[in-house]
Amino acid sequence: MKSILCAKKILVLAVIAPLLISACDKKEKVSESGNETTSISVASTPSISPDDFIADANKKLDAATLENNSAQWVYETYINDDSGLLAAKSNERFLTLQKELLAEARDYQTLPMSAATAKAFTNLTKGKELLPPDNAADIAELANLGTKMSGIYGSAKYCKGDKTEKNCRDLTALSAVMSTSRNYDELLDAWTGWHSISPAYRKDYERYIALANSGAKAYGFNDLGASWRSGYDMPAADFELEVERLWNQVEPLYKSLQCKVRSDLSKHYGADKVPLDKPIPAHLLGDMWSQQWSDIYDLVEPYPGAGKLDITGALVKQKKDAVQIAKIAENFFVSLGLQKLPDSFWQKSMLTKPRDREVECHASAWSMDAKNDVRIKECIQPNETEFLTIHHELGHVYYFLAYNNLPFLFQNGAHDGFHEAIGDTIMLSITPDYLTKVGLLDKTAASNEHAVINQQMRMALDKIAFLPFGKLIDQWRWKVYSGEIKPEDYNKSWWQLRTQYQGIAAPVARSESDFDAGAKYHIAANVPYTRYFLAHILQFQFHKALCDAAGFKGPLYQCSIYDNKAAGEKLQTLLAAGASQPWQDTLEAAIGTRKMDASAILEYFAPLSAWLNEQNKHQACGW
Repeated sequence: MKSILCAKKILVLAVIAPLLISACDKKEKVSESGNETTSISVASTPSISPDDFIADANKKLDAATLENNSAQWVYETYINDDSGLLAAKSNERFLTLQKELLAEARDYQTLPMSAATAKAFTNLTKGKELLPPDNAADIAELANLGTKMSGIYGSAKYCKGDKTEKNCRDLTALSAVMSTSRNYDELLDAWTGWHSISPAYRKDYERYIALANSGAKAYGFNDLGASWRSGYDMPAADFELEVERLWNQVEPLYKSLQCKVRSDLSKHYGADKVPLDKPIPAHLLGDMWSQQWSDIYDLVEPYPGAGKLDITGALVKQKKDAVQIAKIAENFFVSLGLQKLPDSFWQKSMLTKPRDREVECHASAWSMDAKNDVRIKECIQPNETEFLTIHHELGHVYYFLAYNNLPFLFQNGAHDGFHEAIGDTIMLSITPDYLTKVGLLDKTAASNEHAVINQQMRMALDKIAFLPFGKLIDQWRWKVYSGEIKPEDYNKSWWQLRTQYQGIAAPVARSESDFDAGAKYHIAANVPYTRYFLAHILQFQFHKALCDAAGFKGPLYQCSIYDNKAAGEKLQTLLAAGASQPWQDTLEAAIGTRKMDASAILEYFAPLSAWLNEQNKHQACGW
């Protein structure tokens, strides 16, 4: 089954992301990486208690977030110059408020405070996605650049010939070519076409990096990437080691999958186009970014026709519209004992693409007011991709609703990977048995050995294929922010990492006049990406724990928690904790361990792993 996740389809705009405050003394402070110093201003004596400061910060951020989210919502659902100006000005005001709060927070850095206040203070002062520079002009420029880059990406079209509508294609149209065409040159045209849009903001991106880093340095960081790595309730250096440890657990399975897929693609396109001893050309994997490969399932299907599922066909045959598809997803959560969505969700969400204006179709879940005004922005069509995506998006929405009684600074995932993992966890329960129960299969597909391998291959083409991509984007970006990767090496370094981790290569010669990293939404929108890698690990841990709670005794890949109230109660407990405690405490309470671990994903794919090893016996794997 095709699985389009937040990695490809979501930006959560629910809460302020936190950041590190520099120490409040007259000394120079060594930054978190230990190799750079930042001058720190002298703290003043606070006029109110830490509890009162946090209460005031919660109130101000609550009000400002509603105004800012409203401006961003209008812009992304009605892209034009006017809405872009309003969005940029709103971002500027929001960054200014953050700057004021952070300056005031310095006064409380070393004061004693209650456990709850200390956690809220941590949430305010660590893991910040974007930090305000020191002066108003730079804040305004940073906000304008962010809006401009997102606008260029959201409205981009690849045109052949004159720029008339018939000669131009947007990302949706080009992605359709990538997923359905099996013509090498047609795929190459779509790939190069979309990758031609991002050089338009490469210079803006360089300036954005400089401004973002200036904000990070004002608050004690070496660079903005260091701020991102600080938000995981552990030292940043330990977090980097943790990510590497998790990757080492899953890398052998990924390499086995890559080896088999390369062999099958070579048979289809020819060894001259897909050599068996080189990386796979990036345009042949069914996806614009080669991040998820299930759209080429027909080329790599282990046992043709065995256990075939046709979600798209069922949705089309039953004439399901966007609202009906979303209602099916809502019913999954209701079957677990969770509440129905508020009426305002159905009144205010954008579930289809309007015909009369430019919009950003990149699916996203929104908590507008940190209370009950929750929405989805998604251009739903009756196909498998959108069916799975709406289940994922509602995972975010139910997370919002579960913690909306908490103070604002506790309204977030236990860490950012948790938020992404919840929707993916639900998607693991979209099994043949579930599809039968909701009327999209006439009867449960036979679960013979061939059917199991086929179903696991389809899942692995998304879940396992995604893992190195989920890791490498921030590996690139952290080095860009730190200056290890210079602007003149952006593209070269990008492809070095893609080859190192994914075993893929650009299909045509690239140069530094290109900006291929920028062809990905999360680069234009400055959204951290390691969260998606972590989510792919956590979702299988969560799934196993929920299946255990449901009393399921079979193989993990067969489990669906649909209509199980015991699993729903465990899920609600996990969600309701929000960011009110360190993520290790939340994880331990939910699944009995304080560590993220890939054992569950390996257990889930054990049948496929054994099959791949057998198939690859006589192949020269690697690149």
